[in-house]
Amino acid sequence: MTFANWCIALAVLLPIGWSMLSKAQPSYNNRQPRAYEEALTGWRQRAHWAHLNSIESFAPFAAAVLVAQQAEGVQGMIDLLAGIFIAFRLLYGACYLADLGALRTLVYSLGLGCVLGLFVVAAGWF
Repeated sequence: MTFANWCIALAVLLPIGWSMLSKAQPSYNNRQPRAYEEALTGWRQRAHWAHLNSIESFAPFAAAVLVAQQAEGVQGMIDLLAGIFIAFRLLYGACYLADLGALRTLVYSLGLGCVLGLFVVAAGWF
């Protein structure tokens, strides 16, 4: 299994981590999790939003890695872009928790650049 494939596995776990942060308090109601999430405020609310965005970003990333590998792109470049993407996703969540909107947008854009870069590798342009 390649490093990039391990990065896909990590990307599966990222939403769970952000969700655990948002719910780690005694008042968490597992019988009505959606109502609980709607009532969140502050950093817990932002952790929930990071959870949702991590789910949204997973499919394009996983598809890009798999397409690049299927096209027999340069594996070293695929691994590098996948690793950088994961680093940006961790930083993205940290920016969300810290309420750093402008930096969060920049980090998101850089992560998206990694996904696009994976498609460039798949196209053989690198």
